[in-house]
Amino acid sequence: MRKAGARWTFSSLLLAGSGVLLIGVGIYFLFVRPSLLPEDIRFMKLTPAELQLVGGKLGSWLVHVFRVMGGYIAATGVLAITLAATSFRDHHPLAAAGSMVAGAASIGWMAAVNFMIDSDFKWVLLGMALVWAFSLAAFAWEATCS
Repeated sequence: MRKAGARWTFSSLLLAGSGVLLIGVGIYFLFVRPSLLPEDIRFMKLTPAELQLVGGKLGSWLVHVFRVMGGYIAATGVLAITLAATSFRDHHPLAAAGSMVAGAASIGWMAAVNFMIDSDFKWVLLGMALVWAFSLAAFAWEATCS
């Protein structure tokens, strides 16, 4: 159980910041992201005729897919903030292990895939993944210094 008034560590602030960024991306996917971005069409190598043939049906399907994805991204952000405010802040080793796996499976994998498809957003996503990774590095540094 956390002591009353336990301070926020640098690692927990970074993890919470990463969670805020993820919530922002989730909101983008929920409410702003169009069904097809120019990079999507570029990656699929669709001709204008092919896009016209499948674009409407694909677009209406992707609206639903991206809303679900947005919800999951935002939920990951909420859970990251919750973890940062509780056991990560208290330096529980299992919290670091869980954060490592969650970061790799969520924003880490999202950044990697965006590099694979040469996304216009790859550097932004890499930056977000690095905030998460830096929270883990800071966690390890704080553990060795205390």
